[in-house]
Amino acid sequence: MKAVTLFSGGKDSFLSTMIAMEHGYDILYGITIIPDEYSMMFHYPNSGMAKYPASLLNFEIKYIGEKTFDEYIKSINGVDAIITGAIASDYQKTRIERLVYNKKTIVFSPLWRKKQEYIIEELLLRNIKAMIISVSAEGFGKDDLGKTINYDYFNHLKEIYKKYRINIAGEGGEYESFVYGINKNEIDIKNKNIVWKNSGGYLILDI
Repeated sequence: MKAVTLFSGGKDSFLSTMIAMEHGYDILYGITIIPDEYSMMFHYPNSGMAKYPASLLNFEIKYIGEKTFDEYIKSINGVDAIITGAIASDYQKTRIERLVYNKKTIVFSPLWRKKQEYIIEELLLRNIKAMIISVSAEGFGKDDLGKTINYDYFNHLKEIYKKYRINIAGEGGEYESFVYGINKNEIDIKNKNIVWKNSGGYLILDI
C-alpha cells in the first residue's frame, strides 16, 4: 500500500508515520507545509528542517506553502492513504478528509483519540528522541526549550497538567517538538537559538 505522510518533523507526525510503516504502508514521501508564524494547523518552528527527521525513517520531503495546501492534497494521485498525526483536532482531521472525499484515498490517523499519555509512552518505548522547540502556555518557560521528552520530562508534563490542565501531548498547541533521533541514530544539531516573545517562544535549530 502506497502512502504519503503529512510530516512536520515533530513527535506526532513521526510516530504516526512509524506506525503506518509497521502496518505495511510504503511511504513514498513526506509533505511538509511551510506555514505562517503561529499557524492554526501546522508547525512553525523549524518546518524547513523536516527532512532531517524524515531521513531517520528513510524517505524524502516535499515542501509546500500553507496557501497551496488544499489544492496540493486534492492533486495527489496514485496513493492508497494519507498519513496524519492528528490526535484530537476535528478541524485537522476532517479538513483533510474533505479534500480527498471523492477519491479512493483514505486518511490514516493512528493516534486519533488516543489518550495523551499514550503518545508520550509510545515515544519512550520506541526510543524516539524528541526535544521541545516551542512553548506557548502557562507552566512552561525558557528552560523547557531544548529539553528532551524523556521519563523525567514526562513527569514534568504531568505536574504541569495537574496545575494548569494542559494537554500532556501538546495537542492544544501548548508546545511543539522536533525529533532528532531514534535509538542510536541522531541528527547533529550544531546550535539552538532562542526566540522569546512575551510569555512564549521557540528555538531555531542550526543543523
